[in-house]
Amino acid sequence: MTESRTRISKAVIPAAGLGTRFLPATKATPKEMLPVVDKPAIQYVVEEAVHAGLSDVLMITGRNKRPLEDHFDRNYELEELLARKGDATRLARVQESSDLATMHYVRQGDPRGLGHAVLCAAPHVGDQPFAVLLGDDLIDARDPLLSRMVEVQEQHGGSVIALMEVDPSQIHLYGCAAVKPTFDDGVVQVSGLVEKPEPADAPSNYAVIGRYVLDPSIFGVLRETRPGRGGEIQLTDALQALAENPDLGGPVHGVVFKGRRYDTGDRGDYLRAIVRLACEREDLGPDFRAWLRSFVDEEM
Repeated sequence: MTESRTRISKAVIPAAGLGTRFLPATKATPKEMLPVVDKPAIQYVVEEAVHAGLSDVLMITGRNKRPLEDHFDRNYELEELLARKGDATRLARVQESSDLATMHYVRQGDPRGLGHAVLCAAPHVGDQPFAVLLGDDLIDARDPLLSRMVEVQEQHGGSVIALMEVDPSQIHLYGCAAVKPTFDDGVVQVSGLVEKPEPADAPSNYAVIGRYVLDPSIFGVLRETRPGRGGEIQLTDALQALAENPDLGGPVHGVVFKGRRYDTGDRGDYLRAIVRLACEREDLGPDFRAWLRSFVDEEM
């Protein structure tokens, strides 16, 4: 008989970072609110959670992050103005973010790492599996990574992480997984994890990217996890404990992602994301692509 598992409905989005790589733009504006074409980056992440069936979203915030809450709240004055002008298109865009999901917020307070941010979600999540989406990673809506991860977790239990093959010279920028093959295409079992190893010490070139589906047992492990790299409580270290001892909370599996991903925490990739997404828009793409071709021909 197949074991019945709780349907995942909650998503956690850590959003307490300071965005120092984008200073001075992020001096007074949360990095998550920087626009990618005409929507803030964080809205793409919430939309991804909702499309995967996770409509209960908890955002882990910090000081100076109030604009995140305002963005997903109603703006009655603006809505009334647009309604009076008969601007139904812009009115729908404004209302879209406030109607997306049931939003909750909690402040991290002390910025003690991703593991600590996830631990802040424990009272809200309770004893249910849940997803974690990092705001710097944008996954193209045509590549349903999170939905696949939810399926794998419901099939195998335990926790599931997103993996991506990278050039070995780049593995020091990521958490890295030691893996074993499974019978499922694109799914591996994770036997170990290390945070940002030197290339010579990396167990593979499978990098951990910013999507997780976690068993609630992770909270107990995180409470016992000592500060690691950078003096912070690392989620990678807690997942390593689960991978080493599945009796703590089930196995750890990885879904190998080969789709379109944009790291909006990196200035170059942020610009590439804007260009690619603008080129693919029906309303902007034709004119923008024509301008881009002429710009490249003239300037390059």
